[in-house]
Amino acid sequence: MRVIGYVVANLSKAGFAMTSETLTRGTIFLEDIEIGMSRSLVKTVTDRDIELFAEVSTDHNPVHLDDAYAKGTMFKGRIAHGMLSGGLISAVIGEQLPGHGTVYLGQTLKFTAPVRPGDRVEAEVTVTAVDPVKRRVTLETTCRVGDTVVVKGEATVLAPSRA
Repeated sequence: MRVIGYVVANLSKAGFAMTSETLTRGTIFLEDIEIGMSRSLVKTVTDRDIELFAEVSTDHNPVHLDDAYAKGTMFKGRIAHGMLSGGLISAVIGEQLPGHGTVYLGQTLKFTAPVRPGDRVEAEVTVTAVDPVKRRVTLETTCRVGDTVVVKGEATVLAPSRA
């Protein structure tokens, strides 16, 4: 638990909005997962998040980092890396549903609208199928800014089991 506390404290410093309402850490075992179950988290994307993501990913595309450049694009301003939102989906899967011990097998993502610095992104996953024999769970994955869907897709994961 010490490591989790450290990670949460440092993620909080990086601007993640983590409250008991938006982050329930732990594991939901395969045997307890039901179709329709859903979990989410909320994060306000900051300039610092975008800069850190650029450093970690080595993606320094000026549409993410340079105001003057980005104003001349179809977005008319800077946008966050799409995979930053994808990472929020990963956080929900790895921390909440199914949670700790989950192994990602695949993910599709469709980016439908930009995320801008200062946007409040809600990442949500919902169980759409469970295969208890293969321990696989299929999840609908969505990120929204307000009522606007900015990312949608589907994830397949190997869920932890009590067996």
